[in-house]
Amino acid sequence: MKIIEGGIAAAKGFYAAGLFTGIKNKRKDMALVYSKVPCKAAGTFTTNLVKGAPVKYDMEMVKLSPYAQAIVVNSGVANTCTGKTGMEYCRQMAEAVSTNLNIPQDSVLVASTGIIGKQLPMDKILWGIENLAPILGNSPEDGTSAAEAIMTTDTKKKEIAIEFEIGGKTVVMGGMCKGSGMIHPNMCTMLGFITTDISISKELLQEALCTNVQDTYNMISVDGDTSTNDTVLLLADGMAGNPEITERNDDYYKFLEALNYINTYFSKRIAEDGEGATSLLEVNVINADCKEQAKKLSKSIVSSNLTKAAMFGHDLNWGRILCAMGYAGANFNPDTVDLYFESNAGKIKLIENGVEASFNMELAKDIFSESEVIITADIKMGNEKATAWGCDLTYDYVKINAEYSS
Repeated sequence: MKIIEGGIAAAKGFYAAGLFTGIKNKRKDMALVYSKVPCKAAGTFTTNLVKGAPVKYDMEMVKLSPYAQAIVVNSGVANTCTGKTGMEYCRQMAEAVSTNLNIPQDSVLVASTGIIGKQLPMDKILWGIENLAPILGNSPEDGTSAAEAIMTTDTKKKEIAIEFEIGGKTVVMGGMCKGSGMIHPNMCTMLGFITTDISISKELLQEALCTNVQDTYNMISVDGDTSTNDTVLLLADGMAGNPEITERNDDYYKFLEALNYINTYFSKRIAEDGEGATSLLEVNVINADCKEQAKKLSKSIVSSNLTKAAMFGHDLNWGRILCAMGYAGANFNPDTVDLYFESNAGKIKLIENGVEASFNMELAKDIFSESEVIITADIKMGNEKATAWGCDLTYDYVKINAEYSS
């Protein structure tokens, strides 16, 4: 497996474009992804009871439509809490893509991100679709343009493409995502779009995506808020020419490994780009009794506002970490916990068997001052482990969200 140039349009048969339509001020705000052949489609969506119209629309399309061939995305307006009008606008977006690309309407998926409660400016949306279709391309620049168009409070685009071999054929997988605030997934808190030219059954494609989000997007937290519009869509057009994967064999697990690479990469990029963030926090819980225990403990640490604030202040208040573990809802013995801090500046043990260890304070501060910090908690109960990702909590997070809709 190797990283290659490109993003959402890197796999055979896929095209993309991004465009400024005036939904937002100055920045690109609409993207279109298209496959020249029908694709198997899989999706995972927010578990928030308040779901955006595009989420409800795509949930039905992924389940009932035989295939997908395009995704249209707007940023700036979420199309959430918009009633029957919002659902009708989803249909109109799909219809416009269908007309401009000459594909079935039920092969078009839609996504929106932005402010909740506002109706879509359909004049701009429809103009955008009409003008996106002619500029679709498969160059790295075309993929980047689409990735830029789905950003909201993101400070940087998020895209990647990889190449690997399955069934004697070279397979490519690429994608783009957005996510910066309202990040505390119970699926995933983001918009994520992944394309691949692999040949695989729809059932296994959906299984792979549902399985992998549990260890990737579900393990990130920026601010404790689960979005209304969380969507990850995965399209496979089969153009790599590999024998179709229809069972859980070696090829399936190679595909799952590649998907995990992409989704882990995006999870880390979202966490480090948390609104106002200055550093990425990775939390590993090792030697747990079971996977669920490790996941609860690591997610509790990475979600703790006190831990996140201490990270921003480079304050070695390790008691906050043990405190977060204690209310995670997972049994463990605090008297056997070892705690390590690690970054490019080095690695130290802060706690041994639940008690502060002897360590170099200056080195510890240097480690905690880096832009990426790893905390490892060894709870000495078994052989399972889990990783979660988050970021520090800064003054700018409050400022960004206080001014978001104004």
